[in-house]
Amino acid sequence: MAIITIVGAGQMGSAMSYPARHNGHQVRLVGTPLDRDIIKRLKEDNYHTNLKRTLPEGIAYYQIEELKHALQGADALVSGVSSFGVDWFLRQALPQVPDGLPVLSVTKGLMVREDGSFQSYPAYYKEQLPGRQLSLNAVGGPCTSYELADLDPTTVCFCGEDMAVLRELKALFSTDFYHISLTRDVLGLECAVAFKNLYALGVSLAIGLSEAREGKEGLEHYNSQAALFGQSVKEMRRLLKLAKVADENLVFGAGDLYVTVFGGRTRRIGTLLGRGLTFDEAKAQLKGVTLESVVIARRTAKALQKMIAAGLTTADQFPLLLHCDQLISQGKTVDIPWKAFEEEY
Repeated sequence: MAIITIVGAGQMGSAMSYPARHNGHQVRLVGTPLDRDIIKRLKEDNYHTNLKRTLPEGIAYYQIEELKHALQGADALVSGVSSFGVDWFLRQALPQVPDGLPVLSVTKGLMVREDGSFQSYPAYYKEQLPGRQLSLNAVGGPCTSYELADLDPTTVCFCGEDMAVLRELKALFSTDFYHISLTRDVLGLECAVAFKNLYALGVSLAIGLSEAREGKEGLEHYNSQAALFGQSVKEMRRLLKLAKVADENLVFGAGDLYVTVFGGRTRRIGTLLGRGLTFDEAKAQLKGVTLESVVIARRTAKALQKMIAAGLTTADQFPLLLHCDQLISQGKTVDIPWKAFEEEY
């Protein structure tokens, strides 16, 4: 039996307790400063107020001030923070993590360097903490927290620099419902699953367009969603080529895109924009909701503009991405450039 410490009591971080406990491991769940009420309730009856599930028996719960104690004797650390918590995790948690302890991040997102190139969160952590011998790994692929908690079968991918460490992590979490592939292409996997966030927003525009057309919520047309899904995959593949990473990562990005369109915050913001709202109007309706997809969309658009300026690609290769950026950054209303999707092969 191993000891697995999870930092971040958000939905996905907490959901990772299910495969860990399924395999009989000891789990220590540590809340961030934003998770105090979640941890307080979990200590009472194991009920997670955001995930709306009862977590498995046998989990020990800690507030952030107890992180040092929760790390004692740990065999692996799961980083369960959102992309908005990356710098907090860098400054407050990683300095307390012993060198060599395998860290597995469930955070989906990326950074953009000044030259427009993409940087994974593990690479960002390593760059910001020179001299540390950290074992930084990450998870990518189609997996929603609530369905992981319900033990619905899924296939994900763990990425990292050391295949031996990845195999050890796989042994800790692999179950009959949580299936794990492995890759050393960290940037490729992290880019693929980050890009899906902005394109899930793009596909969800079709939902809002259908609702506006029918004058009723909940009525969807799937031709338009499929068309936007196909365009999204096409553009994701082009972005991966620009990032100079393996094309195979598209499998996990496309799968994750499929899952994300079916629910959650990204679907909600995309649907509101599709109904004809401006971004500010849509954001006002979702007051208090964190929108990671918007951060990724802005960062990716920024990187793409720099690549276009450098002559590495052209705008006509990314009509959907650039339209999403117009909606978010320029206050425009939806007007999907359908004709720009047509090509001769």
